[in-house]
Amino acid sequence: MSGSRVRLGVDIGGTFTDLVLEAGDRLHSAKVLTTHAAPEEGIITGLAEVCARAGIEPSQIGQIIHGTTLATNALIERRGAKTALVTTEGFRDVIEMRSESRFEQYDLNLQLPEPLLPRNRRYTLRERVDADGGVLIPLERAEVEALAAELAAAGYEAVAVGFLHAYANDIHERLVAEVLAERLPGVAVSLSSRVSPQMREYERFNTTVANAYIQPLMKSYLERLGARLRAEGADCPVFLIHSGGGLMSLESAAEFPVRLVESGPAGGAIFAAHLARAHGLGRALSFDMGGTTAKICLIKGGEPRRERVFEVARSYRFKKGSGMPISIPVIDMVEIGAGGGSLAHVDAMRQIRVGPESAGSEPGPAAYGRGGTRPAVTDADLVLGRLDPGNFAGGAIALAPNLAQAALAEHVGRPLGMGVEEAAFGVSEVVDETMANAARVHAVENGEDLAGYTMIAFGGAAPLHAGRLCEKLGIARCLVPVGAGVGSAIGFLRAPFSFEASRSVFMRLSAFDAHRVRALFEEMEEEATAFVRRCDETARVRTALKAYMRYAGQGWEIPVPLAPELARAPRAEALRARFEAEYERLFGRIVSGLEAEVTVWSLAAFTEAPVPARLPPVEALRLRRPATTRPLFDPARSRLLEAGVFARADLEPGEAVEGPALVVERETTVVVPASRMLVVHADGTLELRQKEKNDG
Repeated sequence: MSGSRVRLGVDIGGTFTDLVLEAGDRLHSAKVLTTHAAPEEGIITGLAEVCARAGIEPSQIGQIIHGTTLATNALIERRGAKTALVTTEGFRDVIEMRSESRFEQYDLNLQLPEPLLPRNRRYTLRERVDADGGVLIPLERAEVEALAAELAAAGYEAVAVGFLHAYANDIHERLVAEVLAERLPGVAVSLSSRVSPQMREYERFNTTVANAYIQPLMKSYLERLGARLRAEGADCPVFLIHSGGGLMSLESAAEFPVRLVESGPAGGAIFAAHLARAHGLGRALSFDMGGTTAKICLIKGGEPRRERVFEVARSYRFKKGSGMPISIPVIDMVEIGAGGGSLAHVDAMRQIRVGPESAGSEPGPAAYGRGGTRPAVTDADLVLGRLDPGNFAGGAIALAPNLAQAALAEHVGRPLGMGVEEAAFGVSEVVDETMANAARVHAVENGEDLAGYTMIAFGGAAPLHAGRLCEKLGIARCLVPVGAGVGSAIGFLRAPFSFEASRSVFMRLSAFDAHRVRALFEEMEEEATAFVRRCDETARVRTALKAYMRYAGQGWEIPVPLAPELARAPRAEALRARFEAEYERLFGRIVSGLEAEVTVWSLAAFTEAPVPARLPPVEALRLRRPATTRPLFDPARSRLLEAGVFARADLEPGEAVEGPALVVERETTVVVPASRMLVVHADGTLELRQKEKNDG
């Protein structure tokens, strides 16, 4: 088979590394435990397994698309390089002072998250550029050279440079980069004017620091990965999926690794959006639950919701403002420390708590038999009958029910005076309610009612819990696509090449400068298109324009999509009309008599993503009877029920299964509660439908 038709998607998670090989119109998958000390080793193990399953050689692979949580984990766990921040005199403490807002208004003992860099690693230079880009205090080269000597003596591996108004004029940042390249040639340097050229210095400085902090780590990993793949014969282009849901080259990823934060979860959102379009869903809730975390994303009109600022490592669950802000284009989702490996314990108030600490792949849940002694969600699922101990991960991992029972009894049952089954039920209900509450909060923050949504569940653990989540959230339909257990890796294969460029040029419409706006869009189009062309030299590149606008005096902006002709012939009246239409759509009314202004301009360049064929609705249903059954605990009824067991590969389009039931496949198991029935769509997607009330 031609290498150009063979592509590999690789997703490294906290517990499992998922691989999907696309050969023509066939998909082959593998799921192996993540090797944290050297993540590339897990990829090589999975590569051999998936190639053997597909009957091809690694040399036949024409393209590898990779997503990983390594960047995110390095920031959360503070495992980055020794990094310095160089900033404007007087602004040394911006990343520590934050925005001074209180994310928990009435907590008298509120503790703000520590900045990524302590104060003794933050340096200043005497320079000043105003908000319009005019130089007020020139930067002296001799002062930069003196600082370079100090940084060299301290042994820094990376330097972040963020001057106050560098987004308006980067002349001083470029001077620092020039001197550091001469005096510290082996040190990674990140400039705020390149990483995140936007106003609001706290977010911009923090993003630049994060980029510098993880740059040596990610560069080293990407180089090792490339070498190991070539050694195995897979000498082909490797692309990375970025947080905005598009693909970028290996070189771009090494330069801007901060754009890889939320890389893996973005692939899952793309996968869910692709399925939503195929099934004609106007509103969908993407639910991705793996071994370490669960991710929830709203999808409207076949597109995931996007933002340009998000937070990593929130210290207070679900609390905006309690994390580390990263100012890059990103798919908007909420991430919870709730996965199959999330550990359970009983707190001082005698309440069951689950996560965010995870057993990961080393040692893993107690049932893995790899040395773990504390109970995880997977242990509870096993005790409740949701997992077949002899067929977990396609039989690659044999689960030990006795170890799961012992861990639950010791850490949950004994402290609370519960039996093992009741303890497992408690752990399961707590993690399900945690995820349901996160979904409710996310929906309310975005002004949405989840009752009208269809859930799309994927990831190794999501199909086990999706039915119960639907019961809690009042969602009537849930789709579990083919390949659900490795959904993010499949999403990588559906993503377009893309890059978004942005500029902070503040402009009131009363002082609109059409010539400057036209030049801005031309500059951004050249930058963004060049990044995409690094990945694909021949594909047609499209662009999408946005202006972030607000009424004068407001504290935040709304994104306003712009027609392409506005880039060629910008007009203030057209911009105001688009802003007011979008403002009224969001808030129900416009504010008459107030001036409108633009704070950020952005342009995204991207290739065409594959358009899925629209699927017909399921026709007449044929009820499938189970050949075997096994006990399954139903949380809504708080008791064991006898559930039919089906192999997913044996179910055909148009067939239906009555809950309670279990549908088993290599990477996951679909749990069908007694309140639901399951039907099979033409593309193999399984739909959990709410039964009529009189159907039990």
